[in-house]
Amino acid sequence: MPVGAGSYAYNFMKIALIQINPIIGDFAYNRSKILTACEEASLAGCGLVVLPELALSGYPPHDLLERAAFLAAHDQALADLCEALPEIDLLLGCIEQRPGGSTGKKLYNSAFFIQDGVVVNKIQKQLLPTYDVFDEKRWFEPGRESQTITWKGIRFGVTICEDIWHAEIEEYEKDPVADFFTGDNTVDCFINISASPFQREKESVRHRLFQTICMRHKVPLLYVNQVGGQDSLLFDGRSLLMGKDGKIRAKAKGFQEDILVIDPLDWSGPITELEIENGVAAVHDALVMGVHDYVRKCGFRSVVLGLSGGIDSALCAAIAVKALGAENVLGVALPSPYSSDDSMEDAKSLAENLGCKFEVLPISDLFAGFQETLKPLFAGLAEDLTEQNLQARIRGNLLMALSNKFGHLLLSTGNKSEMAVGYCTLYGDMNGGLAVISDVPKQLVYEVSRYINREKEIIPERSITKAPTAELKPDQCDQDDLPDYEILDQILEMHLEDHMGIEEISAKGFAKDMVADVLRRVRLNEYKRKQAAMGLRVTSKAFGYGRRYPNVQNFQN
Repeated sequence: MPVGAGSYAYNFMKIALIQINPIIGDFAYNRSKILTACEEASLAGCGLVVLPELALSGYPPHDLLERAAFLAAHDQALADLCEALPEIDLLLGCIEQRPGGSTGKKLYNSAFFIQDGVVVNKIQKQLLPTYDVFDEKRWFEPGRESQTITWKGIRFGVTICEDIWHAEIEEYEKDPVADFFTGDNTVDCFINISASPFQREKESVRHRLFQTICMRHKVPLLYVNQVGGQDSLLFDGRSLLMGKDGKIRAKAKGFQEDILVIDPLDWSGPITELEIENGVAAVHDALVMGVHDYVRKCGFRSVVLGLSGGIDSALCAAIAVKALGAENVLGVALPSPYSSDDSMEDAKSLAENLGCKFEVLPISDLFAGFQETLKPLFAGLAEDLTEQNLQARIRGNLLMALSNKFGHLLLSTGNKSEMAVGYCTLYGDMNGGLAVISDVPKQLVYEVSRYINREKEIIPERSITKAPTAELKPDQCDQDDLPDYEILDQILEMHLEDHMGIEEISAKGFAKDMVADVLRRVRLNEYKRKQAAMGLRVTSKAFGYGRRYPNVQNFQN
């Protein structure tokens, strides 16, 4: 029983942790979703609802925060929400405008505590991340002190996302959690409202961090996280209650909206997912959610993608069907003179297994026409990558035509390993509005594909077991030009995620010449990746917003 519980136990009410999937800037939608959740929580006997960071606006709003109209719409939505709330208290993440004339940024990233339709407390986020995908100091001023709220006699120490990560992020001197216990201060429970993006294996890091905090200070923790896809970021939810002993006492679902009802009399609640994530299953679920949300939030209903018979396009198609339904996915095979019969059979079998629409558009005649047109200028020159890229670009044009004509979003299907070393064609296979697996290394592509086939064969086994090939020339194989993917992926992970150079990676037992060549390819192909479709982030360092390298540079280590 929490401190002082005896005085209020008779009429105690429960607490609802509500992980919602907002749409950034759609204040009417977000307000309605919050109100519905509050009404459900009230019916479940809850007296307090806790929602994620910036729940009303959605996270991250980026430079929308610089627009006065956006801020005005936010404040109006907050006023409307307060007026319409049922008889329930609410703690949610909001944008707080600072008083005019204040020095520093004009905004706080805050938690608002609302009782009887009135904002009675405003708690400002203190630690503003500026690494990887985060750039909060661009818009927000940091809060200066740790603040509490009192509800039904319980004193809660409220933190916002990064405020609880002091122990993991070395750059912070201030520890907002420890500040709750300075002098005569104390709290009965922590609350952390978050918009914490998913990455593979991150849940175990979170749990370890939370356990340290709970066991050190001997108090429980309520953690509520945003869920859903937002551009490249994927939010996994998995809100929880952790006891003061560091054990999970209640946990919400992952990758979907959920309401977790907590009884503060004994700090208990339901557990839907107790085990630490299966990393491969989590990546699959994250990608499915990411495709669904990106397509739907951008106003599309259906997608189109090329099916080569290979593993990458097969995985993308399986994810798309899971996310959107088979009726909303069109797979197109585009065989060239070098496409094998096996590949076309596998593409057709995949479509049949998935139940999605399937078409075949041969490109041999178009390829011959391109070659004939270019023949006078190419006379006397041997065939090379130019002719290979022509095939990819013909396919890209046809797929874009289908996208334009029928309103499908085109999915590009290249994996992270290929994107890293430039094994992809601008204005060809890189065409698309969303790069589904551009942050999924090749070895992980195989793991997720086998996970999809765990109960029955959906992705043809031959697509998984055959040697990877682009089939752009006779008897082509990826490993004719690249290291084995098992080796390549290790080098890329050390370079991209651990920031190692040639000497450090070579010291791990990899041939120096090979390492130097891989890193050279990564450096030279930055310009391609800058023109690629947005990809879904599942690793600690994805190409895109969180990796800001110049196109023009010549640092060779």
